[in-house]
Amino acid sequence: MKRLFPAILLLLVTHLSFAQNPLTGAWQLMPGGSEPQTVRIIEDGYFMQTVYDHAGKQFISTLGGQFSADGQSLQEIIEFNTADKSNVGTKNTCSYILAKDVLTVTCNGKNVKWQRLDEGKAALSGTWRITGRENNGTIEPMRPGPRKTLKILSGNRFQWAAINTETKEFFGTGGGTYTFENGKYTETIAFFSRDSSRVGMSLSFDGKVTGKQWHHSGKSSKGDPISEIWSRIE
Repeated sequence: MKRLFPAILLLLVTHLSFAQNPLTGAWQLMPGGSEPQTVRIIEDGYFMQTVYDHAGKQFISTLGGQFSADGQSLQEIIEFNTADKSNVGTKNTCSYILAKDVLTVTCNGKNVKWQRLDEGKAALSGTWRITGRENNGTIEPMRPGPRKTLKILSGNRFQWAAINTETKEFFGTGGGTYTFENGKYTETIAFFSRDSSRVGMSLSFDGKVTGKQWHHSGKSSKGDPISEIWSRIE
């Protein structure tokens, strides 16, 4: 009986973690089906939200940062915001109601509704930070610091962002949908701040997850070979 206790405790802790993060996954601002659209991904205590016109291949704006929710209220600490750089570092606290797959958020007396796109349950679901990149056949570790590149993935949505939380600089972002099957990771780009001509492209990479590290290799949207290590943020 004693041998079963750690496993039971692990299941209990896992259950409590999901209960404390009821908003995990991807969401689309309602009403959906029109352009531009707004998509938000929430994973591992982080969020990214982007406004873009997919049909017109136009990136409009993005923001993101630390995120928490307790069942009644949510809190955001903004780490990047292309629409308002002065907003970086600020804290937002809002109330919310989650009814089935519709999320109603109230901030400063204003209500907005979100439709759930997925529940964020997949092998790659989470928020990852690039921690190593191959150079001349050797993976070189990247030092942690205020400048970072993050990639957040829900059940089938992804977004990456390159930022500097100290200087409030923003270097670029891209996102869309993805699949990960039989060691093959494939992205389909829905928005890209640096080059709109990449929208609609599908890129495939070899992917392997070992513990909290994701080894990602293939070719970039420019056709350059890449081999990277991404580590799950805590």
